[in-house]
Amino acid sequence: MSPRSPVTRVVALAALLAVAAACTVDTDSGMDQAPLLTAAQPAYGDTYIDSLLGDISSLIPTITSDGSSHAVGNLIYSGLVRYDKNLSPEGDLAESWTFSPDCRRLTFRLRPGVTWHDGQPFTADDVVFTWKAIVDSKTPSPYKADYLDVERVEAEGPGVVHVDYRQPYAKALTSWSTWILPRHLLEPFVREGRIREAPQNWNAPVGTGPYRFVSRKAGERVVLVANPGYWEGRPHLSRVVYRVIPSQATTFLELKAKGVDSAALTALQYKRQTDYPAFKRAYAKFHYPSNAYTYFGFNLKDPRFADRRVRQAFAHAINKRELIDGVILGMGREATGPYKPGTWAYTDRVKTYPYDMDRARALLAEAGWRERNADGLLVKDGKPFTFEILTNQGNDERKKIAEILQSQLRELGVGAEIRILEWAALLKEHIRKRRFEAIVLGWGTGVDPDQFVIWHSSQQSPEQMNHIGYSNPAADAALEQGRSACVQAERVKHYHRLQEILAEDQPIVFLYFREALPVVSSRIHGIQPGPNGINFNFTKWFVPRQLQRYTAG
Repeated sequence: MSPRSPVTRVVALAALLAVAAACTVDTDSGMDQAPLLTAAQPAYGDTYIDSLLGDISSLIPTITSDGSSHAVGNLIYSGLVRYDKNLSPEGDLAESWTFSPDCRRLTFRLRPGVTWHDGQPFTADDVVFTWKAIVDSKTPSPYKADYLDVERVEAEGPGVVHVDYRQPYAKALTSWSTWILPRHLLEPFVREGRIREAPQNWNAPVGTGPYRFVSRKAGERVVLVANPGYWEGRPHLSRVVYRVIPSQATTFLELKAKGVDSAALTALQYKRQTDYPAFKRAYAKFHYPSNAYTYFGFNLKDPRFADRRVRQAFAHAINKRELIDGVILGMGREATGPYKPGTWAYTDRVKTYPYDMDRARALLAEAGWRERNADGLLVKDGKPFTFEILTNQGNDERKKIAEILQSQLRELGVGAEIRILEWAALLKEHIRKRRFEAIVLGWGTGVDPDQFVIWHSSQQSPEQMNHIGYSNPAADAALEQGRSACVQAERVKHYHRLQEILAEDQPIVFLYFREALPVVSSRIHGIQPGPNGINFNFTKWFVPRQLQRYTAG
């Protein structure tokens, strides 16, 4: 790794600034309820049972964008680099890297002796293949934009990869944390445009990661087993079982019954339903600012929502403080854009929308919504202003948000119906096909502030992430310039400009950044909370022999 590389300096500085956001553990009930603080002897064995709110959509994570698929895929596959506890990049399948002085050539030296789960050697050809697969027009990958500036990727023997860029690219290094795919299994499917039909997509994934695939029952569970040939050593936990439980309330009941070892709590569960001795003995509670925000989004192809004044009116009609206090019990911060307060790309010098019903009504009147019908709904061209809000099943917080939005908009004179859909159906049949009027969902922001794939006007195909259809040449320019600069001070200017544009346009109403509230069984040891949350060292988690509950190979 070259310490003189501007790109590396950018990432390192971002990591140092992120240290301030370290997570904490609830240790009120004593050290034996905080496994990260114990000095128990590491042991192999036991099964770790986790929960997913939605089923996976694929076992090849480079063609998905949902959290469930990535949670599973992150254990099966590896990237060339990864993030450590303090969000600094470190080697994974690559043991080192260097940049050319002009920031346009990135050279990886791969870790020797790594094998795929089927025993085949991992080589530089797999890296070249992964890049070609992602950028192939026949591959439905939402991550093509991360490689737009790549001119070529070349293998130098089995252990060296050269990546040449047309211009400096700020995410050159961290974009290679992407999941590397096996050429020997997937090449014919990619060549024929049939990657979704590959056995590896549903029942036979083969990676280089710490866990190997065992089985999947759609809508119920995915089972993984520790990879004895993992380059960093066999993980301590012998098996990982992901149970698909499409309800936060049901997951919480399973947690109390010890049917799962971990879950993400709602604020209500964290603050009011887990503060008793038996729960504190059974679980360690963690909380830290998440890299994700919740939003109220619109289909911008709908003429009503294409009018910026309508979106601005909605922003004024929504009482964010009521949402934060009522839904997440104050455990979050108002969002004014897609960047978390306190991070280096964030600015608070943007247009804001304080709760103001009079201003909201005036904006709607400017947009032509002046008359009301007998039901009190605003009418334009003889049609009342009514629409449908979609959100995903099992997420109680989003359901409550939709209900509060429904009430606040009704006061404005706008009718909204709420429709709750199972996650896979919502994603496949409505979000990707843009068959929605409005949605309540969330976006993860990642470590780097580049959000080209979400906001750039070129990213609107069904497999890409600009689902709402946002298009603004000024925003496009800020995104392009922000990712092509490799000096942080230069990037800051472009991302501040992006936030100004988004705040003015309100393509979505940014609601809040909530805190992450995971709990983990107290029998799990080795957890080290930090700026990167708690999962970064999952392969080092273990259960002391005397606390093991399950028999596993």
